[in-house]
Amino acid sequence: MSLLEVDKLCVEFSTRRGLLKALNQVSFELEKGEFLGMVGESGAGKSMTGNAILGLIDAPGEIASGDIRLDGKSIVDSPETIRGSRISMIFQDPLSSLNPLTTIGDQLIETIELHTNRRGAAAKQRAIELLQQIDIDADRLEAYPHQFSGGMRQRVVIALAMASEPDIIIADEPTTALDVSVQAQVLDLLRSLCQAEGTAVILITHDM
Repeated sequence: MSLLEVDKLCVEFSTRRGLLKALNQVSFELEKGEFLGMVGESGAGKSMTGNAILGLIDAPGEIASGDIRLDGKSIVDSPETIRGSRISMIFQDPLSSLNPLTTIGDQLIETIELHTNRRGAAAKQRAIELLQQIDIDADRLEAYPHQFSGGMRQRVVIALAMASEPDIIIADEPTTALDVSVQAQVLDLLRSLCQAEGTAVILITHDM
């Protein structure tokens, strides 16, 4: 049994001109620890697929047919049970994923305490470990997002995604907002961290 199964997924939007089919019969499987690339031009439905998996399709859109299964169980009607815990998402713009008024440390600790059994000192220690894994000094726990470069902010977002100890990370164009010189570094970091933890990744990109 695959970790994730997307089976003939169709997403439709109601418009004045009728139904607009945004996704049509999308199917794929993802195994534990697999690094899966989803490549296509802008508007092809890549991000829509990721949003559908996490239950982030808002009205007037809806999953019209098909199924999404995690460990063999359908999650179409209960995405809130897995969103942020079993499945995390990394968005294109790291600033949109970070609270500008809260330190990086507090954001990591909050995520750890929300989705794992670690509390207090144990959660803080895990936050320190995550920063060390992304090559950021522990003393930056008290820093705010605006005090980091774009590449460092995206590394912090990766750490936040890993903080909930998910089975799957959906990375939606995670290097789009970064300089070419740091794009490969961020992707290599994501791959190495997920391989170490056995986390599966769906990498959404328009670059081959």
